[in-house]
Amino acid sequence: MRKHLKLVIALLLILQIVLIKVLSRFPEFVERFYTYGLYQFISKLMRYVFGWLPFSVGDLLYTLAGIYIIRWLIVNRKRIVKDTKNWILDVLAAISIGYFAFHVLWAFNYYRLPLHRSLNIEKDYTTEQLVRITKQLILKSNEIHHQITSNDSAKVEMPYSKRELIAMAPKGYDELSKEFPNLTFHPTSLKRSIYSLPLTYMGFSGYLNPFTNEAQIDGLIPEYKYPTTCSHEMAHQLGYAAENEANFIGSMAAMHHKDIYFQYSGYTFALAHCLSDLFVRDPEMHKQLFQTIHIGILKNYEETRLFWESYQNPSEVFFKNTYSGFLKANNQAGGIDSYSYVVALLVNYYDSNPL
Repeated sequence: MRKHLKLVIALLLILQIVLIKVLSRFPEFVERFYTYGLYQFISKLMRYVFGWLPFSVGDLLYTLAGIYIIRWLIVNRKRIVKDTKNWILDVLAAISIGYFAFHVLWAFNYYRLPLHRSLNIEKDYTTEQLVRITKQLILKSNEIHHQITSNDSAKVEMPYSKRELIAMAPKGYDELSKEFPNLTFHPTSLKRSIYSLPLTYMGFSGYLNPFTNEAQIDGLIPEYKYPTTCSHEMAHQLGYAAENEANFIGSMAAMHHKDIYFQYSGYTFALAHCLSDLFVRDPEMHKQLFQTIHIGILKNYEETRLFWESYQNPSEVFFKNTYSGFLKANNQAGGIDSYSYVVALLVNYYDSNPL
């Protein structure tokens, strides 16, 4: 009986894959019945259950799962040869259960409507539009930078601890939800990851645990990046699974925050994306506009670049390529580096809503 149950569960993996492929063709259905239906209940329930705890339950679950898997592989190593069929059945049944939980608890959000359709804005944009919005972002970033430092050449230093920045991050969504009610965020579940060092070496500044709905932040990244990183991971909690969409929502939450340091992080984050795209489209115009940016802002960019450079290692390429492949397999054609879509959202939104 137990063997038959495992066989059924293992075979259900094939059915799940087929059903998800079918479901991916109906984003309106996913948006209505999962993202704004079942997922709203699941995500809030998990944030109520785990959010109040001062430590990451998801990180602990991953630790225990890792220990269990290693132990199981050691204990059952001889079965690979002596009982191959049932060994494979056990593995497939476990994968099937994990695959089901992953999608029901969060990952169906990969198949919802693209954000530009939800916002009713265009997906394409011209270089002229990009230049116009980049200029606006430079002016706004320079203005905020000057308000903070009164010195065009001074780097912005966050006056808050990382713990304080985590606690402050949800307030950006309080403001953003006044314009977009569906972005109301309560309760919170935002924590520093106990795996911050491995995350840094892998090249990631945070992640969302889909099994506990906890947003995990890399505790080592510069304070300057905390506002947008926290806001980005919270966007994932709200059901924006795509990295590019979470970047857009996260930057918007930081820019709408009442605190000027959050605004600075948000605007310079958006500016960096537009500058990168402009460099590809029009290098000469990029050069001209780059020279108008305050030196202090460029120092903050350099601070971030040097931080990641100090942790560069061969494994980073492997993990990022693996994650990019994972995203492509989950309806995210651009993978991890689909920056042009972030820019498309920024350009088309701010073209209709000037800064």
